[in-house]
Amino acid sequence: MFAKRLPPDAVWVFAFALIVRLIVLSHFGHSAYFSPTSSDMGFYAEWGRRIAAGHGAEPHAYYGLPGYAFLLGGVFRFAGFSPYTIAFLQTLSEAGIAALLYQIAAWAFPGPRARVTGALAALGWIFFQPAQAFSLVCMPSTWAVLAFWSVFAWSVRTGSRSLWLPWLWIGALAGLAATLVATVLLVLPVAVAAAVRNLRKPALVVAAAASLLAGVAIGTAPCWVHNAFIAREPVFLSAHGGVNFWIGNHPGATGYPSMPPGLRATQGELLKDSIRVAEAEAGRPLTRVEVSRHWSFKARAYICEHPLQWAALMGVKVRNLVNATQYDDLSLVNPLREEGVLTPGLRFGLAALLAIPGVALSWRRFPRSRWIVAGVALALAAVLPVFVTERYRLAAVPGLLLLGAAGLAELGNALASFQWRAAALWLGAAAAGACVVCWPVDEPVLLWMDTYNSGLKALETGDLPAARARLERAYAYAPGNPEVLSALGHYALRTGNRAQAKIFYRRALEANPATVPALNNLAIIAMSEGQWAAAQNLLTAARRIDPDDAGMRALSDRCASELARQPRPAPSPAP
Repeated sequence: MFAKRLPPDAVWVFAFALIVRLIVLSHFGHSAYFSPTSSDMGFYAEWGRRIAAGHGAEPHAYYGLPGYAFLLGGVFRFAGFSPYTIAFLQTLSEAGIAALLYQIAAWAFPGPRARVTGALAALGWIFFQPAQAFSLVCMPSTWAVLAFWSVFAWSVRTGSRSLWLPWLWIGALAGLAATLVATVLLVLPVAVAAAVRNLRKPALVVAAAASLLAGVAIGTAPCWVHNAFIAREPVFLSAHGGVNFWIGNHPGATGYPSMPPGLRATQGELLKDSIRVAEAEAGRPLTRVEVSRHWSFKARAYICEHPLQWAALMGVKVRNLVNATQYDDLSLVNPLREEGVLTPGLRFGLAALLAIPGVALSWRRFPRSRWIVAGVALALAAVLPVFVTERYRLAAVPGLLLLGAAGLAELGNALASFQWRAAALWLGAAAAGACVVCWPVDEPVLLWMDTYNSGLKALETGDLPAARARLERAYAYAPGNPEVLSALGHYALRTGNRAQAKIFYRRALEANPATVPALNNLAIIAMSEGQWAAAQNLLTAARRIDPDDAGMRALSDRCASELARQPRPAPSPAP
């Protein structure tokens, strides 16, 4: 694709990257996060297990992109349910990305320092901590990054003047990758620009672009064919785009995934809530396409009615995109680092900071570096319609590392040859970049989210002292947050303190009456105390929010059975 034969240097880069990441993987086997039982990882793992068991048919339009679920299903079908196998395959992907960066550097920064630039960029990726973390769990992040920069490299490296080769295959690769992560399609403008460079004549460029789009249609066919002809709901990839658009563009949006009232954060809960709330607001049952349109309409209405507020929100998103502040909505990076799973390494802030002087020194000296700048800009722009998280901006990191490595190589040469002007330019650009990248962000959820999620994980694994310390720290940061209050109720219940658990659950419901775990556990406590009517009322409220939960249905049936056995009060005597 990028080269007919992998150069020997790139093979060594691949091998070294694989060894380092296998060491990380060996540590991951002992982590509390090894089993994908919660959050988005649990959603995809459960979907993959259903596919492996032969129950992958969906009567509705897809909610969540199915490509990764079917990849998991295929692996689980032939290798059994093994998070280790998935992590190993993703480790191979990560090593492939490192080798790809080495090759892109040789193309974009030709000269005596090409190997140094490529090695620095590859090392940056190998030891980039968020990439290490996301590649270990059941999430499609690494495949999206590999596909994005493979399409980029294939496009910019080709000199083809054909009207359909390689454009058809480039489009097919991008389309297939989009069934895992839709934002991969944002790399296609690079392919179109490469076609313009090669073909020049407008009619020929249009023909090549048509071939590119035909390839995209072929690659994405598993989604749109299912949605249009099996589910009979005409949506291109997935019906969850509308609610994501609303989460990123509503009156309380912060540029990060701030959930609107009535919606919960994890993928499985969000599916249920988005349908339930949309149907309640519409007053009738809705198809998944109608649900997506409902949320998209609300977001567009907000944008049209409050254009100045929305413009300010977009500015906040741009700031968040390049800021060193880490918003890890899965809460993986810090806990895995604390467990000793991840190697020491760099994060997004340093990669972005080094890239800025890299652009300053490379823009004129290496014209091909401008393609990399365009790739980074497109990867970041793909995030702006929704919200910024660490995994969403991961696709931009390889380009940032390439630019940063080029800048460091040029700085080393400038210092060695006493070129003080170039060194001063690097330092000045780095100082200016630091003002942008290190700008303080006041976002309260950043204070409690990681400690809350790690506290829940400690509670799940039975590490009660750690759970208490982390949840109390989260409570100190966010004393009125219903999720934190509910988690403290879980801890109190786990340690046998029912009275304290009831206090925390009731406070969680005061903050948000739709806190399902609080309703559910208060009902369980009421059942244990023989208060069957109170338990039934609590379960009824919970089932209005999550009617498909089999556990709550069983509890509700038990309450109904107990109430039916209780003697009814005798009628009052007639006067």
